[in-house]
Amino acid sequence: MAYTTLNLEFSGEIATITLNRPEKRNAISAGMIADLMAAFAEVEANPAQILILTGAGKAFCSGMDLDALKAVATQSPTEHLEDSRRTARLYRRIWSFPKPTIAAVNGPAIAGGCGIATLCDFTISVPGAQFGYPEVRIGFLPAVVSVFLVRQISEKHARDLLLTGRIVDAGEAFRLGLVTQIATEEELMPAAHSLAAQLLECSPVSLLKTKKLLCNFAAPELDRELELATAEGAQMRSTADFREGLASFLEKRPPRWGPK
Repeated sequence: MAYTTLNLEFSGEIATITLNRPEKRNAISAGMIADLMAAFAEVEANPAQILILTGAGKAFCSGMDLDALKAVATQSPTEHLEDSRRTARLYRRIWSFPKPTIAAVNGPAIAGGCGIATLCDFTISVPGAQFGYPEVRIGFLPAVVSVFLVRQISEKHARDLLLTGRIVDAGEAFRLGLVTQIATEEELMPAAHSLAAQLLECSPVSLLKTKKLLCNFAAPELDRELELATAEGAQMRSTADFREGLASFLEKRPPRWGPK
């Protein structure tokens, strides 16, 4: 299948998805989400047993595409809800993908890009990468990601990241549990392939069943929380703070928050 926002390659038992919008810092668009969902389906149907996810250029994924952000300002409530659900479907797909996944984070992974990077089973990062969810700084709600983040790291750390919106370096992301390994730029992909080789030594049936078991433990409660989160995320987009935050971001100026 031909993709416009990513490349998909197969090499023996390893599949590699490379986000390929380097001129946009691999920012997320509706087209990229559609491509990712189709690529996941292709990898799942392929004999490849391990999936590596990385980015082209200097960034892994910088978050939402600027044109997509501009379009948000004119969306209806129904469109806001569908947009929120589209993100939830993508995150859940990564979280529950049946084959082991490895994110090779070659640069900044911010907002939605941080979600893509850290929802993989393993996250290997270069030292210069950055991670974070700055949504509260521009009037957005980190709703969908919060459902997953409190399961990845402690609730205390999740509150820290989500309420401050601060960006952390790879070392702190490793300390928090968002990153599982740090490798130099030269060693990033070799480290990902070395981990893949280690996984390929395991029983493929055991790997599949272990992932399924882990997901099944959490799925009922997670799906309930995702439905609540998508509704809250869509509702936030009808507020004055959201409109001001979005406008300030697009106009590259500090936000002027109104009365609470």
